[in-house]
Amino acid sequence: MISVVVPIYNEEELICQFHEAVANALDSAGGEWEVVYVNDGSVDSSLELLNGLQAADSRVTVVELSRNWGHMGAISAGLETARGRAVILMDGDFQDPPEVLPQLIDAWREGAEVVVAVRRSRQERSKVLAKLFPLFYRVLGALSDYPIPLNAGIFSLMDRKALDSVNAMGEKNRYLPGLRAWVGYQNAIVYYDRHDRLAGDGKLSFISRIKYAMDAITSFSYKPLRLSFALFCFSTCMAALLALSMLIVKSPLTMVGLGVSAAVFFIGGLVLLSVGVLGEYIGRVYDEVRGRPLSIISKVHRSSALMASQTSGYQDEKRHRAA
Repeated sequence: MISVVVPIYNEEELICQFHEAVANALDSAGGEWEVVYVNDGSVDSSLELLNGLQAADSRVTVVELSRNWGHMGAISAGLETARGRAVILMDGDFQDPPEVLPQLIDAWREGAEVVVAVRRSRQERSKVLAKLFPLFYRVLGALSDYPIPLNAGIFSLMDRKALDSVNAMGEKNRYLPGLRAWVGYQNAIVYYDRHDRLAGDGKLSFISRIKYAMDAITSFSYKPLRLSFALFCFSTCMAALLALSMLIVKSPLTMVGLGVSAAVFFIGGLVLLSVGVLGEYIGRVYDEVRGRPLSIISKVHRSSALMASQTSGYQDEKRHRAA
């Protein structure tokens, strides 16, 4: 079965039209499917509309959250509820086009365990966001310690193995595209054109987007912490150059100025070195607190004879214990 997880917050204008489009796309792909709608504390009639869909279609599951927990909280609740062998995650505002769903499913059926939908282009009503999104992805690509596909949001398909690995992550400040890339598995990419919302305004505030961007950078990069070491090296070199200049310059007044400047750079370098060392320890504490596993096993390959002997031994042990 294929599960589609859709977080919903105040989308009464689009819900019925969106569900019809998703159902048609999944029917064309073939096989069993379900759609898990997560109502994230909507204050309009979204929940009533979702419950109506669920009453009319047994393939619809509605997850009602106790309040508005935010986009990532709703996504996490949906991923934990989904029952499918493969789970597709998408937004419910038509920016992630339902007609792309069969392509994601086809790539999974061909063997991919994670299928990422990457944007060829995107339309944004806000000119500010249209400028900031490409800038964010360039910064993330430069800073990330892991290869995260750029221009890719939450729109993707994950096999049950990959999804279980993501769900096992204990961290609270999540950047899902980064976690999806971090767990690994066999990846495939499907390209699509991201459209603007079909109706209404975006539900994520500018502050929420900034926080999401900071989660992305701080969760998958130590480079901001290690910037202190680079600045320490620069300050030390400047202090050395200024000290060397004092030996060359004959003017006492100039020597005093160079000496003060060298002392400032030297002391500043020591401070930056201390901050850099502290940052390294903080980074390791952060690793321990997040609790990510050191590795994830995708498959275990054994010979059929070994598996048969292990199964026989396990069954003999069970019979012995029962006796």
